[in-house]
Amino acid sequence: MNKAQVQPLGVKYPGKIESFGRHLRKLREEKGFSQQALADTADIAKLTILRIENGKNAPTLDMLFAICDALEISFQELMNFDSNRE
Repeated sequence: MNKAQVQPLGVKYPGKIESFGRHLRKLREEKGFSQQALADTADIAKLTILRIENGKNAPTLDMLFAICDALEISFQELMNFDSNRE
């Protein structure tokens, strides 16, 4: 990691968090949600959705369940991403 990259506090696997964020963005766009619409439906701040998608925040388990409900997808589908891509 170079000096320009900032690792989120407390995140042990920043590459996996970034991969998850890209996956979430893809799912959100496939469902036709804007970041604001997902935030409103999941009752999560838009800034938090933005940070998750950009790999700057690691979502809590509670947030993951709320995102699943909002996107009407299973937890397995939400977590089915290539976590080895760095």
